[in-house]
Amino acid sequence: MKFILGFAKTAEEDLERLKKDSGLKKQYKAVTKALELLQQNPKHPSLQTHLYRSLKGPNSEKVFEAYAEQQTPSAYRIFFYYSSTKGKIIILTIIPHP
Repeated sequence: MKFILGFAKTAEEDLERLKKDSGLKKQYKAVTKALELLQQNPKHPSLQTHLYRSLKGPNSEKVFEAYAEQQTPSAYRIFFYYSSTKGKIIILTIIPHP
């Protein structure tokens, strides 16, 4: 099943910032690849998707974390939740790991 991706305003801004910053070209490429995988299969092994207990969606939805990069300082992560609309995922934010 292919999922539809929706983006919260913060996630749109995060993605746009990555796209515009030439110093983050590698990270942007990794994030866009991860988003494609997320759309195809949120449980794809390379995403290492797991429940993120410290955050809830706007209506108390469970939030998940997916890896865009691994074994990299400040590796980028994608935080998302499953929409109440079947087959839709909402991307909350795209940030570097602290």
